[in-house]
Amino acid sequence: MGIELPKQFLSLEGAPIFIHTLRKFSASSAIGSIHLGVRPEDMAQVGANLMSERFSKPVRIVAGGASRQQTVRNALAEAPPETEIVVVHDAVRPFVSLDLIEGVVEAARRGGAAILGIPSVDTVKQVERQIILGTLPRERIVLAQTPQAFRLSLLREAFARAEADGYQVTDESGLLERLGVPVAVLMGSDRNIKITKPSDLPLARLYLAQEREQQPVS
Repeated sequence: MGIELPKQFLSLEGAPIFIHTLRKFSASSAIGSIHLGVRPEDMAQVGANLMSERFSKPVRIVAGGASRQQTVRNALAEAPPETEIVVVHDAVRPFVSLDLIEGVVEAARRGGAAILGIPSVDTVKQVERQIILGTLPRERIVLAQTPQAFRLSLLREAFARAEADGYQVTDESGLLERLGVPVAVLMGSDRNIKITKPSDLPLARLYLAQEREQQPVS
């Protein structure tokens, strides 16, 4: 974003982006509790933001690590003993639908691991040092999204193996893939954007306005 404030704290129509995301998961019947990975220096601010909300699910703040992988591992350590399925989601994807959340959870219950993905509409080139090595078949490419859902026992095993091997990935499905665990891919949504750059904010405001228009009037 080109600013010092972490993007998940940027205000979107009066509330931080991560609060909009939490509202979706709190409203989902597939979710029992929420663990929010946060940098230690941001925990007080996040706690204050949560105080102003009345979530229907418990939200626990977990101190994050130096990487996404370590942050998720810290959150896994806090999972209740009865947990069957764990869902991992980016805090800056506030437009995930309840249907997508529930669909990926159900797929993980059936097969152990599932993610969301959308087909690539662009030609994808494999490059090295700014030289093209080849063109990847577009029909075999998907752009990964979150939420990603996993059987807790599988994900913990994958994290333990990665830590022992010093292996780092950018999403959790990569940890399962290296163990040979099949990961199902469900169709995601073009609206499930990850807010990462200034040009994403006008689109986010449009999507939020559309969601509010669709809400029933009480």
